[in-house]
Amino acid sequence: MHPLDQPIWSALTTRQKHLAEGGSRALRFPPAIGPFADLVDISPRSFAELAAIMSGSEIAVLFTPDAVTAPDEFKILLADTGEQMIGTPAESALAGAEIVTLGAADVPDMMALVELTKPGPFGPRTHELGTFLGIRIDGQLVAMTGERMKPGNYTEMTAVCVHPDHRGRGYAQALLGAVARGIVARGEIPCLHVFTNNTSAIALYRRQGMEIRQRLHVTVLQKRT
Repeated sequence: MHPLDQPIWSALTTRQKHLAEGGSRALRFPPAIGPFADLVDISPRSFAELAAIMSGSEIAVLFTPDAVTAPDEFKILLADTGEQMIGTPAESALAGAEIVTLGAADVPDMMALVELTKPGPFGPRTHELGTFLGIRIDGQLVAMTGERMKPGNYTEMTAVCVHPDHRGRGYAQALLGAVARGIVARGEIPCLHVFTNNTSAIALYRRQGMEIRQRLHVTVLQKRT
């Protein structure tokens, strides 16, 4: 199996296995890092193991090659598709702004930007997964991008977001290029995931030199109470 065919499972059984919660049939990241989980297969035993590591209103986000049919103990909150893209975004010049490295002290600003722009799941510990870079204007965090899942020799770029008042200035392109440079410098291959209906983002990534590898199913599950 190629590590990107099941990127969440691959990440949690290779370079990020130290973060994995679960057992031999179901694994997830700690909820404070992200809601991503995966199953070794779609058998009732695997779903039962996933249910055992979830509590309350927690959700599990799955990226899978095939559509997921969940047993009755789960509600499907979302069933959609996303494009998996690979490649190294081109470097992009940035005028009038400086790219900075973000850390724990920046989490409140990162969470606020994510809440405004909705790039996808982002928790208070997501920044621990890798390098996150941002752009501040007059002290305000207006753009960021970082690293998330690390399946095999690939590193996923994530949280590509720009404040609505600061779009059209090349911030996303510059940050993508900078994050990708760091990934490539470590001998790894950049990748990312984007919803199929986000055509503007896909067009941006294509212009940056990335290409679609495959379409994945994105399923959000929650246990019934």
